Formats: sequence, C-alpha cells, structure tokens
Amino acid sequence: MAAKKAAAKKTTATAAKKAPAKKAAGAKRKPNAAFMQEFTPSPELAAVIGEKPLPRTAVIKNLWTYFKKHGLNQGQLINLDDNLKKVYGNKKQIKMTEVAAAFKHLK
Repeated sequence: MAAKKAAAKKTTATAAKKAPAKKAAGAKRKPNAAFMQEFTPSPELAAVIGEKPLPRTAVIKNLWTYFKKHGLNQGQLINLDDNLKKVYGNKKQIKMTEVAAAFKHLK
C-alpha cells in the first residue's frame, strides 16, 4: 500500500516538473504565419464572402456569418441556397464538417 502512494507521489512530482511555464496574463499569442496567408476566392465563393483576399480562418468565419445571417444553419446541417450550391455542388444540405470544402475555391 505504501509503495502505491510513493509511486503516485512520484508521478505527480514528475508531471509538475514537465508542465510548461505559463505566460504572463494579458500576453497575446503570435499567430502562425501559415494560418495568416491570404488567398483569393474564386468568383463562386466571392459571391458569398466577398472578393478581397482572406486567410483561411477568415473564410470560415465569413461563411458562418453568411449561414447565420440567412438562417441556413439547422443544427448539424446547413441548407444551401443558390450561391452556396455553386461552391459545394448541387446538394440541398451539407454537414458542419463539410464547410471547409470551400477551400477548393481559394487560389
């Protein structure tokens, strides 16, 4: 029984040593340059999110804004209007996990 307690204390102590130091409160993380690379949307995607070049993270954000603004999101499914059918194919709905398929329309 004592051996188990000693082993538990030892693993806790080693885990505490390996924990990374926390940054000061209010310190902002610098975004990865690969995520901030801007891409130009195709004409089909530009009809939904605009024509100016955006990073992938902003493309997804703008797509979700479009879905919510037009009342297209229905839980896990997203109904497609005419503009979105040009981007995602001739489907009626897509799943939430398929939103990133719009990246095919970035150059």
